[in-house]
Amino acid sequence: MAKLRTNHSRQGKGSSGTIIKVGIFGAIISGLFFLFNMFMGNNTTSPQDGGEETVENEDYYLPESSTGDIIHHAYYTLSYSEKHEQAEWVAYRLTRRELEQPWLERGNNFRPDPMAETGSATPDDYRNSGYDRGHLVPAADRAFNEEAMDETFFMSNISPQAKNFNKGIWRELEELTRSWAKRDGQLYVVTGPVLALKPKGQIGENGVSVPAAFYKVLLDLDEPQVKAIGFIIPNEVSFEPLYKFAMPVDKVEEVTGIDFFGALMPKQLEEEVEGNLNIDLWEFSKDKFQQRIEKWNNQ
Repeated sequence: MAKLRTNHSRQGKGSSGTIIKVGIFGAIISGLFFLFNMFMGNNTTSPQDGGEETVENEDYYLPESSTGDIIHHAYYTLSYSEKHEQAEWVAYRLTRRELEQPWLERGNNFRPDPMAETGSATPDDYRNSGYDRGHLVPAADRAFNEEAMDETFFMSNISPQAKNFNKGIWRELEELTRSWAKRDGQLYVVTGPVLALKPKGQIGENGVSVPAAFYKVLLDLDEPQVKAIGFIIPNEVSFEPLYKFAMPVDKVEEVTGIDFFGALMPKQLEEEVEGNLNIDLWEFSKDKFQQRIEKWNNQ
């Protein structure tokens, strides 16, 4: 049983009728859980209700954990891998309401995660390693209040990333994810290292694995365009357009061995949404691509 700790490209031709059903189902699920949390007195707000932020501590949208070591922070949840000294996934909802709040100045409070019972990596593990302390939940995704941002600096949320990957194509994907969430209202986000692939090596006294690649999967359950997209990107500099790494979510599941959104939808609807990718529903930025090629990759 999972240990639960709480702190406060294949392109298919999906059925439009089924997709509409998914949207209705997602809206019903979101509404029911919102009402349940209100009834139970949990501190959770809806992105449409005028609340300043969304506090997590909800289980219904979480992926499966292969380690059984699930840690709930207030503003995101993770599944920790002691073997690799980092999360195998982090999961959270990213809302337009959160992103429209005034941004706080970025912190730098990297520190071990006190909720990792086996102990997490430390900042010293990364010192002189040649790798960046790469966020899985970006600090900018949680810049709407001090506690939310500060939580992103737990070392359980950090993974070794090549410098020009972290500051290049990974930055581009993070910025586009925020743009898509602003446009669509809300996204379910799951991110992590691809630990099923042989690591590039280890760093530090704690033996932190250096992932060969990273993934991000996004789900939009709001009507009228229910959609999902996945990415797997090698942990290295890239001069390729970001859309070339896009794929259906079920392809990411095949590589990582993780079932991402099974708890959100009945099996038939899950297969429909995760098995199809319509790239036209995700707006990519030529300007950001040019910035990456001409500037970000060389920082």
